[in-house]
Amino acid sequence: MSQTTGSESPARLYLASASPRRRELLTQIGLAHEVLRVPAPPGEDEPQHPGESAADYVRRTASDKALRGRDWMRSQALPTLPLLAADTTVVLDGVVLGKPTDRDDAMRILRALSGATHDVHTAVAVWAGNQLLEAVSVTQVRMRELTDDEIGRYCDSGEPFGKAGAYGIQGLAGTFIAHISGSYTGVMGLPLFETANLLRAAGIQTP
Repeated sequence: MSQTTGSESPARLYLASASPRRRELLTQIGLAHEVLRVPAPPGEDEPQHPGESAADYVRRTASDKALRGRDWMRSQALPTLPLLAADTTVVLDGVVLGKPTDRDDAMRILRALSGATHDVHTAVAVWAGNQLLEAVSVTQVRMRELTDDEIGRYCDSGEPFGKAGAYGIQGLAGTFIAHISGSYTGVMGLPLFETANLLRAAGIQTP
């Protein structure tokens, strides 16, 4: 049900995410943690509610993940630890771009992002001491113009799948990014500045 990562030290918190990038970032700042594999609800991405802003949407989905993780922890009678969840979405001209459903969808998303500036919203939610702590990081990202050949080869690599906006800045798509304004780790999926602030508020010291 879970997997200890980060170090040989006892876990100090649960990470309610299977994302290897989030695990790597927590390990980077020396936080021993345990991955809590919470059964996902039906569907790949939860739909955005009518009239819901991107910031509210990503905050809600991250909070929902944290609360599902809390309920799973309790249902499995696991040791009580603070629990961290996060969610990332890409927003272009007010439209939320989720994870691509297939190659054609990834091509469509990347064509839309090509040569444009988009926003990456990453929300972090920490459940600790019977309270939910939340923060949202927003980063502007400008992608250079991409040819259809480049997009096709990138899709063939398999990297776009399972990623909001159909790209991973820490991978091959790093060469596509002309400029960012905000949090690089937020674009990766876990903004370390906001995360550390929330963890300190929950009583977990970070470097």
